[in-house]
This record gives sequence, C-alpha cells and structure tokens, in this order.
Amino acid sequence: MAVTLVNPPGLPVVDVYHQVSVATGSRLVHVAGQVAWDADGRLVGEGDLAAQVEQCYVNVAAALAGVGAGFDDVVKLTVHVVDWRPEKMGALVEGMGRAAARLGFTAAPPASLFGIVALDVPEHLVEVEVTAVLD
Repeated sequence: MAVTLVNPPGLPVVDVYHQVSVATGSRLVHVAGQVAWDADGRLVGEGDLAAQVEQCYVNVAAALAGVGAGFDDVVKLTVHVVDWRPEKMGALVEGMGRAAARLGFTAAPPASLFGIVALDVPEHLVEVEVTAVLD
C-alpha cells in the first residue's frame, strides 16, 4: 500500500479521519468533486444529506476504481456542505458510515470540511473530492 495514515502525538485523535497521510507511491490521482448523481445523472437523496453523502462516496469509489485505485489509496478528502451548521454533523457521519459499510472500506484519510453557500444546482447538498496516490 502506498499510503500510511497517522495521528501524531500532540494532535487530537478525531473519529472520522487521521491527521496525516504519508504517501510513497509514484502516481498522483485527483478525483473531481462528486455530487449525488447516479450513473444516469439522476439526483439521489433529494433533501437528504446522509443519502447524498453516501452517493458521493459511491461515485468517488467508481472514479477511483476506474484508474485501479480504492479508498485505501486516498491521501486527502475534501467535503463541501451547503449551508453547513454543526447540527448537520450527524447526517454527514451517518452518510459516511453507510458508504463505508456499503463499499467495504475503513480508511479515514486526512479530511477537510467546508461550509459553502451553494453548489452547481440547488438540489445538491454536498460534494466530495479526493486525492489518491498509487504505486
């Protein structure tokens, strides 16, 4: 595996991600921000943040698989949530958990969460993008 996830001493341990990733591979993969569209471009989970998060992860997994990668290869994850408020954390974590169970991954790479005003269409509540490294 080209990625080692670390929680160094002196930094808090966070349940849903590690503080640092160390990549030793030679191919860098950038996955465009994925929204809650299915393969036919139809919205999944209208008005349901957890369902949209799950679909975003499903789409990220498909993008990674398309280049021979998986979530174990991800070194950085970025999540953009429309109209973010701390009360939305439960739905966000629920969607992440459902995606992990559905897709069979346990990796928790470093992550950033940004509250934003809007995405490409009003129905999209979340967008997920990743960077991965392959040997």
